[in-house]
Parts: sequence; structure tokens; C-alpha cells
Amino acid sequence: MALEVRSRSILRFGVFEVDVRAGELRKQGVRIKLQEQPFHVLTVLLQRPGEVVTREELRSENWSADTFVDFDNSLNTAINKLREALGDSADNPRFIETLPRRGYRFITPVTNEGREASATGAAAVSDKRAWRTAAIMAGVLAAAVSAGGLYWRSHRFPKLTEKDTIVLGDFTNTTGDPVFDGTLREGLSVELEQSPFLSLVSEEGIQQTLRMMGQPTNVRLKPQIAREVCQRTNSTAALDGSIALIGTRYNLILKAVNCVSGELLASTEAQASDKNHILDALGKVALEMRRRLGESLSTVQKYNTPLEQATTPSLEALQAFSLGVKAQFAGDVAPVAFFQSAIQLDPNFAAAYDAMGSENEVIGTALAVENIRKAFELRTRVSEREKLIIEGDYYHFVTGDRTKAQQSYILGEQIYPREVTFRESLGVLYNALGQYEAGLREDQEAVRLAPSSITYRFLIYTYLSLNRDEDAAALAREEHGKGLDSGLGTTLYSLAFYRNDTAEMSRQVAAWAGKPDQEYLMLALEADTAAYFGHLGRARELSRQASNSAKRAGENETSATYEAVASVREGLFGNAIQAGKRTALAKERSGGPDKYYAVLLALAYTGDESQGLADNFNESFRENTAVQFNYLPTLRAKLALNHANPQQALDTLEVAAPYELGLPTSWFYNWPNLYPVYVRGEAYLAAQRGSEAAAEFQKILGHRGIVLNEPSGALAHLQLGRAYGLQGDVAKARAAYKDFQEL
Repeated sequence: MALEVRSRSILRFGVFEVDVRAGELRKQGVRIKLQEQPFHVLTVLLQRPGEVVTREELRSENWSADTFVDFDNSLNTAINKLREALGDSADNPRFIETLPRRGYRFITPVTNEGREASATGAAAVSDKRAWRTAAIMAGVLAAAVSAGGLYWRSHRFPKLTEKDTIVLGDFTNTTGDPVFDGTLREGLSVELEQSPFLSLVSEEGIQQTLRMMGQPTNVRLKPQIAREVCQRTNSTAALDGSIALIGTRYNLILKAVNCVSGELLASTEAQASDKNHILDALGKVALEMRRRLGESLSTVQKYNTPLEQATTPSLEALQAFSLGVKAQFAGDVAPVAFFQSAIQLDPNFAAAYDAMGSENEVIGTALAVENIRKAFELRTRVSEREKLIIEGDYYHFVTGDRTKAQQSYILGEQIYPREVTFRESLGVLYNALGQYEAGLREDQEAVRLAPSSITYRFLIYTYLSLNRDEDAAALAREEHGKGLDSGLGTTLYSLAFYRNDTAEMSRQVAAWAGKPDQEYLMLALEADTAAYFGHLGRARELSRQASNSAKRAGENETSATYEAVASVREGLFGNAIQAGKRTALAKERSGGPDKYYAVLLALAYTGDESQGLADNFNESFRENTAVQFNYLPTLRAKLALNHANPQQALDTLEVAAPYELGLPTSWFYNWPNLYPVYVRGEAYLAAQRGSEAAAEFQKILGHRGIVLNEPSGALAHLQLGRAYGLQGDVAKARAAYKDFQEL
């Protein structure tokens, strides 16, 4: 008899069965009303029981490409209706389990009745071979369809590469609660910066781009503005977030879009039961976004410090911190007050302490040391990236142990090769150690990764230190063309001095007069220039103005350092009385190792016995690389010379030789560079060893970009003439004296 076969796809779980072809859901044979979209979601889940089906996979299976704007709400609605039909619960699921950072999983066993056969006539016939063949073909077809779907989905949403950058937009806040404004964006930034794979455009880079767009720097980065910033910075994606209050629950949604086409690259969401769980929900969407944008699962899992631990559990403290971060680059409001507020709201906010200590207004001061030390004590409460930054800053600015600081920054650079902080810090350290070629590589990479006024500034100074003034000038023009030269005044002044461009020096002085953020440094540089050219009276007046300007700006320790440096200058020129007056002023005020060294060196040049003070200096800064390998050897060598013992001075300076070409103070005021070389030259003169003395003073003259306008650079001409005189080379001696007189 003829055989009639009817194929029907029947999926069974518990008391339910699903007829895929008919589009029906039945419970114990009774049809249950279910809309088309929830039914389609159910069939996808049933085809992969026990497996995680991501929201993105559900979207691609059930929604067309042009409906991504409403996808999140549509899927949430579909899941809710499906659970209602099944009598299921999100909190205590029997069928559909929610994985907040991933998707959904069907957790009940599913059986598949894939073929029914019935016979007409006398008997039913079952062809097992035909059934087996059909099953194999169906499996092959299903695998092909699944593979094709995966291929289509992976190519439809291309993942980012390690060369791509991201612009972080502001969250759209419809809750009416202002505490989320700026706070969620800062929290998301901290979360995403844990990733060694992703790279965010810096806050400074965003604000500079906004200026070029004619936008105020405090404008909200709405999706359209964020996309334009994204395009102008040659970035790949913009992230836009939103937070809404639905009933008593908060819903957070995060989307990544292609900044050119606007195409959705990835989307994720999380819910918070109340305000206290917002940061946890934010951490979940950030973690899922990292995975969806292409980061490997291994690094997502390894570098995943919870947001409340990486920052603070206080939304108010995080908001204050976010305002401080913005103010760092806006230039109209001092950020220190915001960081102080964040610390008051959460005394265990490690990142706020480090930001406070690293802020330009306090860097190098006792306040900076205090805050960075506190951050170091709390470093177990931050992300791996932030921990390495804090450790590096602690060893660099608190203990002064540059070897340990270097180790922390190098490890950070290895884990986070696109994090500019480690590049900048290593550039400064290498230059401090006199390793300028290594510093140049770090500074060049920093400019490539994050072109900004500070990265350009570091690179220009490194070029100058290598006597590459043409490269420095070209870089300054490039920075100006990009509109990044707002804080370049003192740098351009130093470049102009190197190139003997007095007109440009005067122009920079006039341009920055009355501007407290650079006026005092400009006045200090002008004082050194005046002394360099022999105008000591004017130099004294300018140093007084620089000190007062720094004091008015609240930079008391910087003010004291300027007084101390002025006293060293007087000592170099043999003005013991003036040096004593300046030293007395400097000693009255507190300061770090740089100021302490200047006071002691000034005393040494006036002939005062300061061996006991030098011993105290040693005890106070035993771990400080600059003190132990630059300042103390130079100071003790000068004291030995005061006791007519040049050989002891030379022996003492041997330890300084590997570091003597470095920039020990690590800031933009170029003192006390090459002092070990200068004192060694003095020791050779005292030992009547003219040839060796000449080599030392030639070394100073050969590194003009390091010494710049320091008075020791001018005096090196005079000392070189004396060295040639000891050798009996009258012609060279006269030439050196003439060079000194013509300055």
C-alpha cells in the first residue's frame, strides 16, 4: 500500500509542547496564546537547550537589521511575555535563566519529536534506513545553517582591532536624578580602561577637539556630538549610554556605534534593583561591552576589578572625581577642590588621592607626597592599571626610587601598551637618568597614541636635550597647527633661548605676563637668562618676582625653591653675602629634596660648613635616586673642595657619572642640570689637571639643550679658559674668555 509521511517539528519540555511549523505553544494539549515575536524567541532557545544564547544572537535571529533602535525594549518585552505564558519567573526560573552580562539559557531538558509516520491501508511501514538518512541530512543542513548564521553575524558586527580607538559619550539620564550626570561616564571610563585591548580618546583630546569644533568644553557629549568627535579624532566607535527609571528599577543600556556610518556595533544592558546597585550594573554592561567589541575572554576575566573597588561605592564621590578630571583640562576651574571633595565623601578613594597628588598645582609639594602616599596605602582597592600607576607615582614622587618606579611603569606598559600614562612617565624617568634616546622613543610613542599639549611638551624638551632644535621647532609648529599649544609658552621660550632668538623670548614673556599658570615659571626662566648674560641685579629682581608670583598662586614650595636656586646662582658667581640672604629666605619655608639641595649647595659655595646638614639630607632621602646619585655626591665633592681636597671630590663624584647628564628634578624648570660635571671640572682645576678640566666644561657646552640658560652654562666658558690656561694653550684660553665676555 502507499505510504503517507507527514513531517512535523514537535519540541517538548515539561508539560509543554511547541509545534514549530504551526507556530503553536500547548500546555497538556491546550493551546496557549503567544504572540509571534515571543514565540520566535522561544524556538531559538529550544533549539539550544542548556546553552547561552546571547542577546545579539537573538536579535540577529528574530529582528531585521533596521530595527536595532528598539531591539532592547522589544527583546525585554518578548522575554517577559514568554515567561508569563510559561508561568516562569526571572528570580526563580524553571525554564528561562537570565545571565545579566551575557544573554539567556533554556535550563529544562527538551525532547524533539522530529518525524511522525502513519499508514493508510492494511499496515504501517517504517523504513529505518530512510529515517537515518533523513536525520543525517537534516543535521548537516542544520549545521550549515548555524555556521552560516554565525558567519553572517560575525561579519555583520565587525569587532574592533588593537589599533582602534573609542570616544566615550555622556549617558542620557531620564531619571531626573542629577547624581548620575558625569558620574556614569567616569565609572564606565574606569571600567573600560582596565582593558589592555580597548583604547579611549583622552579627556584632554576630547576637549581639544571640542574647541576645534567651536563647542564649549563642558558641552554634553550627546550621540551626534560624540560621533563628530569620534570622526575628527580618527576613532572607530562612539559609546552612548542611557539610564532610565522603570518603576522602582533602573535600566542601563550601552551601545557602540560606528562613528562614520552610525551602524550599531554592539549593545548591552543591565538592571539595578535600586540606586545602591547602579555601579554594579554599570560594571556588568562595561564587562559585556568589552567582550562584544572583541576583547579576549582571558583578559576580560583577568582585568576585571569591580567598579566599587576600582573607584568608590559613593556615587557622590565619583561625581566629584569626574568633575575634577574634567577640570584638569578645561582650564577654567581648579580641579584640586573637586578631588578634595571626593576624598571627603570617601576617605578610602585611592584614585582620588593619586589624582590629587599628581595634579600640577601640588606636584612636588608636601601635599602631593601626602596624597600619593595615601593612594599607595590603598592600592589594593583599585584596578590593576591604576595600581601600577599609583605604585610608579609613589616610587617616583614620594621615595624617589626611580629604579622601582621604572619597574612599575614598564610592567604597566607591557600590559597596557596603548596607555599613554606609562609612556609619559617612562619618558620622564629615562630623561632623568640621562637616557635620552630611550626617553625619545617613549615620548614619540606618547604623541602618536595621544597627541596633547603635555605629550608634545615632553617631546619638544627631549629633542632639545639631544640638541635637535630643528626637530623641536618643527614639532612646536605641528602642535600649533593642531591647536594644542595653549600651555607651550615656557617651552617656546627655552627653544628660543637655544636658538638665540631674543625677539621670540620677549614675545613669550609678554604673552604670559599676568597668567598665574605659567607666569612664575616664565619669570624664573627670565631671571636665569639675566644672570646668564651677566645682569645679576636684574636677575635678583626677577627671582623675587617669580617667588612672589608662585606664592600668590598658592605654590609656596615652588616659591621657596626659586629663592633657593637664586642663592645657588649667587654662590656660583662668588657673591657670598647675597647667597646668604637668599638662603635664609629659602630655609624659612618647607620644601622637598630639590629645595633642600639648593640651600645646601648655596651654603657650600659660600664656604659655610654644612657637612652635618648633608648627613641629615642623606638620612631623609635614603631611597631617592637623584639625592643619592646626583645631589649628595655633588654637595660632598664641593665640601671636599672647600677643604682643599680635590682628589676626594673626584672620588666622591664617581658614583654620579652614570646619571650626571640627566634631568634630576623631573619638571620644566631646568635646574640643577649637569652640576656634577661642573663641580668635577672645578675639582680638576683645583688639582691643576687642565686637560681633564677642559673636557668637563666642554661637556657642559656640548649639551646646550640640557643646560640651556642656567648660569653654569655661561660660567663654563670662563672655566674652560682657565683649563686651557693650565695647559699653556694661550690661544684657546683667550678664545674661551672672549666667548664668555661676548655673552
